[in-house]
Amino acid sequence: MSTVSPDEAIAVAPTIRQTQLLIGGQWLDSVSGETFATIHPATEEKIADVAQANAEDVDLAVKAARKAFESGPWPKMDARDRGRLLNKLADLMEDNAEELAALETLDNGKPIGDARAADIPLAIDCFRYYAGWADKITGDTIPIRGDYFCYTRREPLGVCGQIIPWNFPVLMASWKWAPALAAGCTIVMKPAEQTPLSCLRMAELALEAGFPPGVINVVTGYGVTGAAIGKLPDVDKIAFTGSTETAQLIMADAAQTLKRTTLELGGKSPNIVFADCDIDAAIAGAEFGLFFNQGQCCCAGSRLFVEESIHEEFVKRLVARAQERKLGNPFDPATTQGPQIDADQFNKILDYIERGKNAGATCVTGGGREGDQGFFVQPTVFDNVSDDMDIATDEIFGPVLSIFPFRDIDEVIERANKTFYGLAAAVWTKDVSKAHRIAAAVRAGTVWINCYDVFDAAAPFGGFKMSGTGRELGEAALANYTELKTVTMNLG
Repeated sequence: MSTVSPDEAIAVAPTIRQTQLLIGGQWLDSVSGETFATIHPATEEKIADVAQANAEDVDLAVKAARKAFESGPWPKMDARDRGRLLNKLADLMEDNAEELAALETLDNGKPIGDARAADIPLAIDCFRYYAGWADKITGDTIPIRGDYFCYTRREPLGVCGQIIPWNFPVLMASWKWAPALAAGCTIVMKPAEQTPLSCLRMAELALEAGFPPGVINVVTGYGVTGAAIGKLPDVDKIAFTGSTETAQLIMADAAQTLKRTTLELGGKSPNIVFADCDIDAAIAGAEFGLFFNQGQCCCAGSRLFVEESIHEEFVKRLVARAQERKLGNPFDPATTQGPQIDADQFNKILDYIERGKNAGATCVTGGGREGDQGFFVQPTVFDNVSDDMDIATDEIFGPVLSIFPFRDIDEVIERANKTFYGLAAAVWTKDVSKAHRIAAAVRAGTVWINCYDVFDAAAPFGGFKMSGTGRELGEAALANYTELKTVTMNLG
């Protein structure tokens, strides 16, 4: 792989506008006055100090959200006006797209080209999609026995606690905000402590768009901040994207008050390549499916199954592509791979690489740190991996790919499903029958055929098994933020 020098950078790091908490339409320091540092992962240098919310701050935010939901202008607002606000926020994000992309790159370390081409446009599109749904959330009329008129209403669920991860901060905020706001809910969001800056800027834009005070609240902090949201009885729902282990803690807290929960969690997604595929497309898809966003994708195609007859050629060509990836300054548009998010994740990935080597897998490229500054990990490919190795079973969340040869379709279906996860999968073949057989047999919430990581705001996304509950995106996500009420009237 090649390295991009910092002095080749073209994009400009943004000015940090906001580091306080947003509660009830006001920007506030935390009650304790405590702050925490957010770090640029390419240089390991501090960007800014951000307000650290504790339980008291969370309580204030939840009270503000409750007031906005029950007695503010929000519950009286016409649904089309809610849609207009969502479109206004999308307009403002579009006007400030370069700043938002630069904030993502600064706080997260992702290449500026990825933030510009994927993260920000997809987030804007998500708000526009749900703006169109705001006045189309309807119930049904239901014929029942007797002289009665029966119908259903879809009503906003209430105050929604939302906790998002650090891998796609703007996009994950949009996935949570847009359906909740379209449905008429109010929000208390905790962004990841590693990446709070873009969410805070989005909240500024939401106020500028005209969202009433208390409709959107943002509390920054560590895990205890998110835990405080889950414990409060005045929160009606928790929407969480992150690790399965954290989700189990959230479910335990939510159980105390029977909160609604939706959980979009991890994966160990199988990417299945048959010999009859378009091999050039499959190689490009395998590289993108794993290495995009530094491998920090819950649906990353980290288990690559390749039919035996093309296995040797496929590995050779894929390794060559991995070695062409450009690591370096994420503000340089030529960079294709940035650093991992922080020291903990960096060390975890390197530990898994050593485990793979010690278990007997063949590291055919990469396998270590890149450079001596920043959390850069070389794009790493393992061959001769057995299904029970740690690198084959555990979600690494980094640029580490495991390759497995297979003989036939029945074998690969069984092995693909040999995981606790079930978030995504892909199959590459020119045989339509084979493709749809895989799509039906693999237990995953999303299956891509001859493509990978294709997302659209209209297409539901979520997992089977320990990859989560509920769905993000599409019409399906609106069910997460509404309650179904049945009304029956005696006509006699």
